[in-house]
Amino acid sequence: MNRRTFLQAAGGAVFNAALVGAIGANMIPPAYATQPSPAPTQARQLSFLNTHTGDTFVGAYWERGDYVTDAMSAINQVMRDHRSGEVHAIDPRLLDQLHTLKGLVGASSPFQIISGYRSPVTNAALHEQSSGVATRSLHMEGRAIDIRVRGVELPRLRDAALGMSAGGVGYYEASDFIHVDTGRVRRW
Repeated sequence: MNRRTFLQAAGGAVFNAALVGAIGANMIPPAYATQPSPAPTQARQLSFLNTHTGDTFVGAYWERGDYVTDAMSAINQVMRDHRSGEVHAIDPRLLDQLHTLKGLVGASSPFQIISGYRSPVTNAALHEQSSGVATRSLHMEGRAIDIRVRGVELPRLRDAALGMSAGGVGYYEASDFIHVDTGRVRRW
């Protein structure tokens, strides 16, 4: 037996002994666990205040492993295009990003919505007024939101959103809001 064969056999024996010891102790090593870990059951809660309409939402949008239909409908209403009144489904991934962001900054105040969903007509009108409004904005797909949070400095909110690497983040210091979306990771 050469040295390489001896070391491989010895290593295998040590591994097998550890495995048998772990199983004998009624413990399955993590690499051999076949059961998926249970889905988290803690509810995900958000709160919103639409700065243009005064509409609010406070509550759980996700519970027991699924999105809450009534809550999602209420959020769609709060995030509607305040200019046209048009309601559109909001991407649940955006809500998940906001939930994570809320935890990162320790926000206890609602997200103040500057702009949620925008109809194509509204977006086109805003684009005519400002070069800062994209022609194919993710706002038109319910995948973007412009926000601020009372008690959280805007640079801190921006940095936390950037740190998530979960989508686009725009910083609008002069207008006192950040943009968050579920598109590709980018910043401006």
